[in-house]
Amino acid sequence: MRALVSGKAFLVALYAALLVLPFVANPYITLFGNLILIYIMLAIGLNVLFGYTGELAFANAAMLGIGAYGAGLLQVRLGAPFWLALPAGALLAMAIGTAIALPALRLKGLYLALATVAFAEFTRWVFIQWDAVTFGAGGFHIRPVDFSPLPISSGLGVYLVSWLVSLACIVVAWRAMASRLGRALVAIRDGDLAAESLGIDLLRYKAFAFAFSGFYAGLAGGLYAALLNFVAPENYNLIQMILHKAMIVVGGVGSILGSVLGATLLVVLYEALRGFQYLQEIAFGVLLIVFVIFMPRGLVEPLKRWLPGGEEPLHMPRRGDRAAEGEHRGVALKPPAVAED
Repeated sequence: MRALVSGKAFLVALYAALLVLPFVANPYITLFGNLILIYIMLAIGLNVLFGYTGELAFANAAMLGIGAYGAGLLQVRLGAPFWLALPAGALLAMAIGTAIALPALRLKGLYLALATVAFAEFTRWVFIQWDAVTFGAGGFHIRPVDFSPLPISSGLGVYLVSWLVSLACIVVAWRAMASRLGRALVAIRDGDLAAESLGIDLLRYKAFAFAFSGFYAGLAGGLYAALLNFVAPENYNLIQMILHKAMIVVGGVGSILGSVLGATLLVVLYEALRGFQYLQEIAFGVLLIVFVIFMPRGLVEPLKRWLPGGEEPLHMPRRGDRAAEGEHRGVALKPPAVAED
């Protein structure tokens, strides 16, 4: 019974429901489910950068746009197939994200936030002004993805690819954060000077966090472009930046499960307010303030108390060690001291 109500069981149930969704729902609900899968990738990548590493960066919307433009332009300008354009767009976003790590070594907190906001706005300016390459403010259309010889439509195929990629992103992030890598990132978050004194290479691990977040955002951007068959600069504006941050704050900062939970809930709210666009910024702003003041650890914190197995320790359980023994007995052990706030 404890296994049936654990945090991992919640993820299994959610992804089982999302897998069945396109076969029983109408096209609008299927599109809605695909958006949830895409934003889960975005939220996880951002949470690794902000929640685990402590880098207050606001370039995620720009990374999403770079992934979308990279994948879309490769198909439109060079005739590249979707299967090549998607990873290429993600790698481009990862490369640019890695470059942002260099000023992050000297900038912290508000200064890093302002620098990355400026970068995001500059990226959007390039999307609008570089007409010869990006088609300018009007954007451009992408041909639907061809899944032949498989007998499935483009919409269903993109949904299934999003489902598989999103699930793989969760598994990779979960295992990465439960390793020495995750412990190093949390050590940097808790005190970079102390982490450096322990032999942790700040440039290496910060570059990894930015690259990891950029790659996830680039993947999401390529799938977002394939879903809409259209790329335009207004899809990567300030509201996207706020939406991404709200997802991890509402779900839970420094939690993979919280990323999934926050992305799902915020996409539902975003769609509910689609007919009242003037209320979206207000609603997300109020939501951020409420959670920062009254529930700073997000919705995942009460779930960790109520659900057995809700903890996300920064180590992989091994047979015979204390952690594995505690899990076998149903005891939630505290993560190492470096993981505590």
